[in-house]
Amino acid sequence: MTTINVPTRQEVSSVNRAIFDNIEKRFGVVPNLFATMAHSGNALSSYMALQSARSTISGKAREVVNLVVSQVNECEYCLAAHTVVGKMSGLSDEQIVEIRRGRVSFDSKLDAPARLTQGIVRNRGHVDPALVDAFFDAGWTKENLVDTIVAIGDKTITNYLHSTTKILVDFPAAPALD
Repeated sequence: MTTINVPTRQEVSSVNRAIFDNIEKRFGVVPNLFATMAHSGNALSSYMALQSARSTISGKAREVVNLVVSQVNECEYCLAAHTVVGKMSGLSDEQIVEIRRGRVSFDSKLDAPARLTQGIVRNRGHVDPALVDAFFDAGWTKENLVDTIVAIGDKTITNYLHSTTKILVDFPAAPALD
């Protein structure tokens, strides 16, 4: 397999250098996955726009989606990154492991998007209507449903990028599930 490198700041376009600078200001570093997107003159800016777009799915709910998608897609990079981000959003190690299994017993409102997300990703969008009904029954709206699907798409992009490139994971490894 061809090795895909993580480009340095000097190897990317001036547009991507400016984005690197903004990412570094925000995160303190440019994560390898973001840097890898800079092999394209357009992908990094497009992805950053998607990731920073307004959404009704934010905070812990967004991390629920990120963790479930990454687990179903078996993305070690995104599981590692979102374990760190999940902790920053107030989730415990035990809660993160439970979320990765597609359940949230500690918060019934978050359980619905976890189950819905797992169903959507496992079935490539052909989700059981009962999961959609449960999502609405838990108090989520049609706007939340659309934003959840967009968040699934966002995370699927990075899952697929890592699965294809196998770039070095620059976050502590997420614990393995039993």
